[in-house]
Amino acid sequence: MGKRKLLVAVDGSEQALEAVRYVSFLKPVRDFEVVLFHVTTRVPDSFWDLEKEPSYKYRIVSIEAWESQQKEMMEEFMRRAREFLLERGYPEDAVIPKFQERQEGIARDIVGEAQKGYDAVVVGRRGLSELKDVVLGNIATKLMERLTEVPVWIVGGSPRPEKFLLCMDNSEGARRALDYFARMAAGMEPMEVTLFHAIRGLNVFRQVFGKSFGRNMEKEWLERAERELQSAEKALEPTMAEAVQRLQKAGMVSSSIHRKIARGVSSRAGAVVEEAMEEDHQTIILGRRGLSRVKEFFIGRVSNKVIQLAKDRAIWVVN
Repeated sequence: MGKRKLLVAVDGSEQALEAVRYVSFLKPVRDFEVVLFHVTTRVPDSFWDLEKEPSYKYRIVSIEAWESQQKEMMEEFMRRAREFLLERGYPEDAVIPKFQERQEGIARDIVGEAQKGYDAVVVGRRGLSELKDVVLGNIATKLMERLTEVPVWIVGGSPRPEKFLLCMDNSEGARRALDYFARMAAGMEPMEVTLFHAIRGLNVFRQVFGKSFGRNMEKEWLERAERELQSAEKALEPTMAEAVQRLQKAGMVSSSIHRKIARGVSSRAGAVVEEAMEEDHQTIILGRRGLSRVKEFFIGRVSNKVIQLAKDRAIWVVN
């Protein structure tokens, strides 16, 4: 297969540099091409008409200084980021800095660039405007909403692409996530993946109803819940087996592929994050789930919760 092309959206922040570092650990680097993409924001030309007004001259001087400072900062950032990738072994022609003046808006401009044959858009969880982006960076959120064809990698903390947690079920979204991972992982090393599925149990029901959940009813429900858990596991077995075969076909060795089902959890999203933390899976892979085929851009509830909770992990949202 040809080179996998990554669009790394950068804004000069430390988290953007962490996104670059994450990409730098992909191996072998000869299989990847990286475009470092920055949307520059300039003051509208109409603003400079105010230069004729004496009372605005001091403001114009400060704006000019700000523009110059921003340009110098981003040029230095691009230089550092490119050097970092080259030091990690990327060929010079595989790392391309690209500046684009803002046209429709930062997120929309990134989306527009992403349509040009990229395999993923990589973005830091938080950018320079940390106070504004308390929950999740505003740009990252908009990219997830608008990029319905290209997967988004959200990088938080300082993760490495070595141990992956691939969330599995029988949905079309999970199958797409598996196929995407198999394609991206072909030839990558070293790596390890756990195919993970969480089955909710009776815990939530018991917590809601408390003591009103009588002994006879509790026994009946427990027996029923156990049968349903066993049935759910059995229904997933063919999917898990097929996933292992798919990954082996992509070149992964059997010893690097693991399967795990968490039974009786109260929160599927919580179980995913807990598994990632306990076993040090620094990358979580999720399938996007839409509310309908029309409103495909909405992300599923479980996926959204995982994204919000796993703040120091890399998360691949596969469309």
